[in-house]
Amino acid sequence: MEISKLRFDKQGLIPAVIQDEFSGDVLMVAYMNEKSLKKTIETKKTHFFSRSRGKFWLKGETSGNLQEVRSIWYDCDLDTLLIKVSQTGVACHTGEWTCFHQAFYEREEPGAREQRKIMEEIWRVIDDRRRNPKEGSYTASLFKRGKEGILEKIIEEAKEVKENSFADNQKGIICEVADLWYHLLVLLNYHGIGLQEIYTELYNRRKKRGVYALLSSPE
Repeated sequence: MEISKLRFDKQGLIPAVIQDEFSGDVLMVAYMNEKSLKKTIETKKTHFFSRSRGKFWLKGETSGNLQEVRSIWYDCDLDTLLIKVSQTGVACHTGEWTCFHQAFYEREEPGAREQRKIMEEIWRVIDDRRRNPKEGSYTASLFKRGKEGILEKIIEEAKEVKENSFADNQKGIICEVADLWYHLLVLLNYHGIGLQEIYTELYNRRKKRGVYALLSSPE
């Protein structure tokens, strides 16, 4: 596909919908001109053209919340782009993950969507605490303790899961598994391993050999 075939408007702009490849969330909508689109493709980072300021800009240039481009799609009319990215930090200038954080109309129960994406949300908080430690933050204190400290907590939480299971304490199992998962997320972040990498590993095992492959046992 050649850029020249896209249908830019009279001002030489085309709307770009930015979507997080991992969560599927629509993060923001901005405009690009030919220059910013070429720069986006060249650098693999999103660049836009501000209509209000009449200025070319790199997303995250001052905040550090860069968007690494994974793929660029165009619609059937060639006049809108869909750009899937890996988002660093938050996308919205208000500090929210997405610019679309206020529901105008919603049929789901309040919080239902957030519950489905809670792992991703916790992951983002953990990543932020690592990059921007805050006084009094438990997560930040774990990173300060280092790998040994994080592993000690994982072993501790695993033992508590075991104890509650032996006691048939369902509420306890739920609480301790939640604690265990949280500390595992901290460990993954410590090693620079994203949730998507775990999802991909599970998916590949399931697709290749079936559900028993999830156990990763020798065949």
